[in-house]
Amino acid sequence: MNMKKEGLPTLTSSATSISNSIVFFIMLWIILEPTQLPPVTMQERRWKMKRSFSRSTLRGQKGFSETDLKLEMVPQDALRRTLFPLGGLTKEFVKKIAAENRLHHVLQKKESMGICFVGKRNFENFILQYLQPRPGKFISIEDNKVLGTHQGWFLYTLGQRAKIGGLREPWYVVEKDGIKGDVFVAPRTDHPALYRDLLRTNRVHWIAEEPPAALVRDKMMECQFRFRHQMALVPCVLTLNQDGTVWVTAVKAVRALTPGQFAVFYKGGECLGSGKILRLGPSAYTLQKGKSKSTVATEGSGDSPGSGPTLS
Repeated sequence: MNMKKEGLPTLTSSATSISNSIVFFIMLWIILEPTQLPPVTMQERRWKMKRSFSRSTLRGQKGFSETDLKLEMVPQDALRRTLFPLGGLTKEFVKKIAAENRLHHVLQKKESMGICFVGKRNFENFILQYLQPRPGKFISIEDNKVLGTHQGWFLYTLGQRAKIGGLREPWYVVEKDGIKGDVFVAPRTDHPALYRDLLRTNRVHWIAEEPPAALVRDKMMECQFRFRHQMALVPCVLTLNQDGTVWVTAVKAVRALTPGQFAVFYKGGECLGSGKILRLGPSAYTLQKGKSKSTVATEGSGDSPGSGPTLS
């Protein structure tokens, strides 16, 4: 992971996924006695201590398991040797068991909502202990007006509210220029510059088969994906590339897709695997501007060549 290239906030989910897959499973796996075991999917029967749940399996239930978001990078050989003693129990049900058995320390323990390796410290101050400040500008995505300055583009992630001194209304990060150091912002949390429907991943890690037979046969496959903890599953179409990477086309634009995070794929109640987001398609705002310019150019073309505005 290149922290300077991608930015620490961008790598939050990446670091979580990688630490879970390497520390919790790979290190345990290498000390186990090698044995021949059958393949494991993420959809085992409950009496076998179900490996994982997807949102499609537990939709509408409060306190569903998010094990799948921690296992999407774990290799098949490690999963074959792994048992999950809580099986299909939800978080709320486990807390109920703890209460019945007077395990109050379990009930009182606060859940981890931040970055595990940062803790309760101020994120910006923590990061600037390790990376040199790279002052840059906050720039409006709408009119390129400079709104303020910051200490480093790597301190911000897409969709995050930007801290811009002197401005009362909230602005949100929509793009970052790692070369110039500028952070582009928009004035609303639902601004179209935050929404995209296309992304490309690196080579996908498939859990049960690599890649799914339907995807190999048709080069395309309908499924669902998410890239953040507890976000709703988004229907999409995967397009397989020769190098094992995939294009993901969402049926509707998704807010704050972010390079460096992991897209996790699901189908029929099963977690299929994941790929790190490398590239994004144009935002809804960019597409709207392009369509607007195209319309203006067509309407203003007039009777003589060159009389209308041109496309940029």
